[in-house]
Amino acid sequence: MAKSKERLIARSLRSDGLSVKTIANRLGVAKSTASLWVRDIILSVHQLEQLHKQNIEGGNRGRLLGALKQKNDRLQRIQNGIIEGKNTIPSLTKNELLLSGCALYWAEGTKKSRIISFCNSDPKLIEFMIVWLKVCFHIPIDELRCCVGINEVHRHRDTIVQKYWSDKTEIPISQFTKTSFKKTLNKKKYDNFNEHFGTLSVKVVRSARFYYKIMGLIEALRQLNNMPG
Repeated sequence: MAKSKERLIARSLRSDGLSVKTIANRLGVAKSTASLWVRDIILSVHQLEQLHKQNIEGGNRGRLLGALKQKNDRLQRIQNGIIEGKNTIPSLTKNELLLSGCALYWAEGTKKSRIISFCNSDPKLIEFMIVWLKVCFHIPIDELRCCVGINEVHRHRDTIVQKYWSDKTEIPISQFTKTSFKKTLNKKKYDNFNEHFGTLSVKVVRSARFYYKIMGLIEALRQLNNMPG
């Protein structure tokens, strides 16, 4: 009797245009059972269109939820990596700062013409290298000169861009040389146009006095053969 009652309810729900899956869930029966009960009921064109629309919306919702979960998982992995990194490197000794800066300069710095200069688009890296110069070589801020490099299409933002880098480095704009505008044609338009600040080159005034010392440190790193592991 219970099954007969459920079958009648299933047929009524199907006649109202509900999907087999929805009917099965409402009645707490297997989808195959619900399908068997209502298989002879023919839905109207409108009902079929509504079910199709619901399937599409449900699929889109599922995809959005899946994408959101992937994003949250990725953000959590990033956060876990940051926490692990901070636990692994809670602070730097002066010697560790010296070695870290030398390695970065080896990768990013000028190594010719007895010039001490480096360039990057990451303000945090620029800040790190300035601290390296100040702490390890006692080079004061007033002996640094900066030059912004950015595409020609940002010329009207020159003052804003220079102020951005001045605020990040705490180097006065008076120590900035004329901006170097790149004339490469940008065919692509970016939504974050006003959040682009190009690169910053930082150069040490009268840097020959530090050049050989830094090159010597880099050469010492290059010749090391007692690497850990």
